[in-house]
Amino acid sequence: MASLLCPTSATVQQNPKILCFSPLKSISQVNLFSFTNRLKSNPGRCNAFFGSISDDLLGQSLSQFPVIKSGFVRFETVTGELTDLQKWGFIVLAGLTWIYLTARPGVLIGAIDAYLLAPLQLGLDYLTGRRSLKRTDFLVGDKLGEGSFGIVYSGVIVPKNVSVEERVPKRGGRTALDMDGRFKEKVILKKIKVGVQGAEECGDFEEWFNYRLSRAAPETCAEFLGSFVADKTSSQFIKGGKWLVWKFEGDRTLADYMKDRRFPLNLESVMFGRVLQGVESVKRNALIIKQIMRQIITSLKKIHDTGIVHRDVKPANLVVTKRGKIKLIDFGAATDLRIGKNFVPNLGLLDPDYCPPELYVLPEETPSPPPEPIAAFLSPILWQLNSPDLFDMYSAGIVLLQMAIPSLRSTAYLKNFNLELKAVQYDLNKWRERTRLRPDLTILDLDSGRGWDLATKLISERGYLRRGRLSAAAALRHPYFLLGGDQAAAVLSKFSFN
Repeated sequence: MASLLCPTSATVQQNPKILCFSPLKSISQVNLFSFTNRLKSNPGRCNAFFGSISDDLLGQSLSQFPVIKSGFVRFETVTGELTDLQKWGFIVLAGLTWIYLTARPGVLIGAIDAYLLAPLQLGLDYLTGRRSLKRTDFLVGDKLGEGSFGIVYSGVIVPKNVSVEERVPKRGGRTALDMDGRFKEKVILKKIKVGVQGAEECGDFEEWFNYRLSRAAPETCAEFLGSFVADKTSSQFIKGGKWLVWKFEGDRTLADYMKDRRFPLNLESVMFGRVLQGVESVKRNALIIKQIMRQIITSLKKIHDTGIVHRDVKPANLVVTKRGKIKLIDFGAATDLRIGKNFVPNLGLLDPDYCPPELYVLPEETPSPPPEPIAAFLSPILWQLNSPDLFDMYSAGIVLLQMAIPSLRSTAYLKNFNLELKAVQYDLNKWRERTRLRPDLTILDLDSGRGWDLATKLISERGYLRRGRLSAAAALRHPYFLLGGDQAAAVLSKFSFN
């Protein structure tokens, strides 16, 4: 076949009418004089990149693509005096540079985000008023939850043409606000605690990560509306205290649903838009859990692709929206390892019930990050050597076990599980053989134990070069997510709310 496309020197000498040609145009379009001169100067040579295609043919082909033509002309100008070997070296070097700059966690894309998209977002937000929110723009409703550094409330946006009292009506926060027809837009507000060490810094980091993800992976978290600082002290506000605001997409977390004895069936209509009739109970449970798990891991993959590690993945930080979407919240402990944002080598922000055995997202001996441009340039090397995204994947594995094993939803049972797991060096198969907790593994053992196999590949110690656990991308390719019946359910979920 090669000889048909490019005859040898001997063949050309015997029959000088044989030509090396490109199939892009008919042979009549080839500049024979130019081609013959090249052939005489280097008989038998068919170089498809440098010289075998005529100038006219190449010009006609590239004229259809002005951008490519401009790039090719520039390349020819830069490399005009180089030998063919040097040109190939230049191409290889450019290719490797491109691969490096686009490898996880995305040096090139991160630079575009930091120096182009972030300033653009800032400008647009100022024009639309998002960066000038005030205390009086909102009414605060019921308390939804509380963490170490903040308290979460429901609330509403006060329309510009409405004048309301500062205090929430005595007859009840959210109920009263829901019944008041003047308030159409619901929000979730988080009050950063004042006077608590680390709370203010954590709030600033959470704000930064929400803005970052609103550009890079908006579907992974609730829509962030901005922040404001209270200008006076009252029953709900403390002067100088920061508040973060999100668009209301749901006020119940996965943890809230898991407290219900009917879980996961209490999420069936939310996830699929209907009851899956004709499917036995255990398989329905397994299907719902699988849909939830797929969404969790998909979101983790997207944030990991940006260089961000959440570091606090657990049911309480997974909001279930009205449309059955699972979204990550509470990025106060997150770190952007592309630029070293919120990363201190010997500081771990973690929940011991969900934290992997390595405790830290990077080894403790990792030096403090250099200035951001340098850190960003070196980040692909750091990522390849340490795979920090696998920190979150262990936590995702614990969430899978909790959903599939009813007794693990108990705080006391979960603590005992972690003690037993540590005793067997985080080998889930050994734990299964030796545990005294008598777990119900029915759901994980369905379909030849694919769910159990996925759990064992997520919940494990790190091995050589900190490997030994599935990444989010690898987990999504696991057979647990690739069954035909499950794909049908996935399609059903997409169209259930039309």
